[in-house]
Amino acid sequence: MRYEKTQKIMNQIVADLTQAHMVVHQHHWYMLGHRFIKIHFYLDHVMEELADQQDEVAERLIEINGSPISTYEEVLALTKIPDRKGNWELSMDERLELILQAYKQLRDDYEEGIKITAEEGDDSTNDMLIGLHTAIEKRIWIIAAELGERPGRGE
Repeated sequence: MRYEKTQKIMNQIVADLTQAHMVVHQHHWYMLGHRFIKIHFYLDHVMEELADQQDEVAERLIEINGSPISTYEEVLALTKIPDRKGNWELSMDERLELILQAYKQLRDDYEEGIKITAEEGDDSTNDMLIGLHTAIEKRIWIIAAELGERPGRGE
């Protein structure tokens, strides 16, 4: 079984999950102010979810005879999620907006992966990606709601 396009998108997803985790972790470390207690602990759950998804995608990639990327150099070469230096100046809403943008990239990655795996006939990976996509959509809804937005607005 050779799922070359699937393997490529799966590594894209690994890169973006890794970068999204770093984005969330950065804001978890650098936040100050109103809603700190609520959001700080919430981001612990977000990071755990991202790490679980990263592991699931990488392990599935191995199962289909692929090789998951595993260095920061590879992540930075592939990721579509911007990197920025941490700072103390951003508001909670600005931090959540950056996290939301990372999640929207993950959503787009999963949607591309769902299409590719369907084309290549990899039903098991397709099913896994649909489930992960659903979890990402829920997280987008929750973060957007915290920002006073409805999901899907302004995209």
